[in-house]
Amino acid sequence: MLILSIDTSTTVCSVALHQINETTAQNPEKARLLGSYELFTERTSSAMLTTLISDVVRHSGHDLQQLDAIAVAKGPGSYTGLRIGVSTAKGLCFALDKPLIAINTLEAMAAQVRPWITSTNADSTLPILCPMLDARRMEVYCALYGEANTVVMPTSAKIVDEQTFTDVLDRNPVVFFGDGADKCRPVLSDHSNARFLAQLIHPSARTVGELAGVAFVERRFEDVASFEPFYLKDFMTTKPKKASV
Repeated sequence: MLILSIDTSTTVCSVALHQINETTAQNPEKARLLGSYELFTERTSSAMLTTLISDVVRHSGHDLQQLDAIAVAKGPGSYTGLRIGVSTAKGLCFALDKPLIAINTLEAMAAQVRPWITSTNADSTLPILCPMLDARRMEVYCALYGEANTVVMPTSAKIVDEQTFTDVLDRNPVVFFGDGADKCRPVLSDHSNARFLAQLIHPSARTVGELAGVAFVERRFEDVASFEPFYLKDFMTTKPKKASV
């Protein structure tokens, strides 16, 4: 199986191409990565994303018709970014008559970190993972994942204070990461079970593609016509003030 994956959840725009069989699909981290591109920019455009997709497929020695599925990070994340990624993925699915696979952005972030956490905590209790994406001010998009990426707390938007994760932190070590974690550090780091990764973890099409292999084998496809990004909350705009008369 050839799976093209797309992630435009944040300011990092990424695409990846994986070759996956039924064996590697059950061990996502062993999927064969054929190529990937990441673009770190403040603004992602449809043209930029289309160019990356064309390049990763062509430079890997394939063409779009050879793809077996298109995978996309469905959110949460940037409203504009998600809209661009999902609309591009749906357009490819329609044009190529390929199935669409949608992967939760936070789940993919947890899967990205889990192998490293497992290897460094081989002889101790594995911590719960809490990927966080900045949702402005003190609000974050977050979720909690246990071993094998089992969901401990579903994806939600939270305003973080000293009490937000107390019930979980009192029972387990929790590793916080992602671009929303730094602003939460001052209010959570005093708890002895709170851990923060030193490196900034960005959502990546590489991990989206790995998880998409499992979804492909299990035939977890989306309805291309009706699928919408997982925005989690309504898009907020600032209305201009009316001029005084």
